[in-house]
Amino acid sequence: MPRLSEVIAELDALWPPERAEQWDAVGTVCGDPDAEVSRVLFAVDPVQEIAAEAIALGADLIVTHHPLYLRGTTTVAASHFKGRVVHTLIKHDIALHVAHTNADTADPGVSDALAGALDLRVTGPLVPENNLGRICELDTPETLAEFAARAAARLPATAQGIRVAGDPDMVLRTVAVSGGSGDSLFDAVRAAGVDAFLTADLRHHPVSEATQAAAHASASSSGPLGLVDAAHWATEWPWCEQAAAQLDTISDRHGWDLRVHVSKTVTDPWSSHHTSPGAPN
Repeated sequence: MPRLSEVIAELDALWPPERAEQWDAVGTVCGDPDAEVSRVLFAVDPVQEIAAEAIALGADLIVTHHPLYLRGTTTVAASHFKGRVVHTLIKHDIALHVAHTNADTADPGVSDALAGALDLRVTGPLVPENNLGRICELDTPETLAEFAARAAARLPATAQGIRVAGDPDMVLRTVAVSGGSGDSLFDAVRAAGVDAFLTADLRHHPVSEATQAAAHASASSSGPLGLVDAAHWATEWPWCEQAAAQLDTISDRHGWDLRVHVSKTVTDPWSSHHTSPGAPN
């Protein structure tokens, strides 16, 4: 069996920590470099439910996309929920490693996994400077409504589901995708000239401005822009399967015989969805 330090070295080669944003917190959170690793669990969020799943599996290492301590801390006391995660992991000799924005900009990265889950053909990065997001083509044109239905069917189910802005009958041939929060990328999306943009965490004002800008553009040169908003967790979960497959390949190459698992626990924080029948006040 490999040691943790050997596995981490391979993970860092896949997602170099120096490619993470300066504000990010990636790398190994806890774990003995000399400890042996036989079973690995991939998940989006380093929460207590995932720690419990790792214990049940007998995992020695959890790899998550989201950091445990993104903004730093002065305590890991178990009286805090994040500290409880740390205590649980250390008590059961489970290491935790994080690949966040360094996985977003990897090749393949988070957006490649999202495009793959939707069966889209990637033609290039949305933001070439940092390899963020992907521009994709559909094998055959389909309407915005049909594409939204595709996303709803192929991404993990969440309380939010899939939200759509734009004419449901508009025909799509090219789509930009970005796993996680993507409303800061509207300028790049407009510059790319795609028909639609699928991402997560779209806010009211950026969506309103994007749809208005697209409507103005449709009256002049380029066409309208369809927007498809999925849950943050759902757009990033496909990366777990992609990353697990990458580690499987590495394990086979080294003869490690690692057992690699992907958590199917839904850690999206929203628990239910209700549609209001009322009119605005």
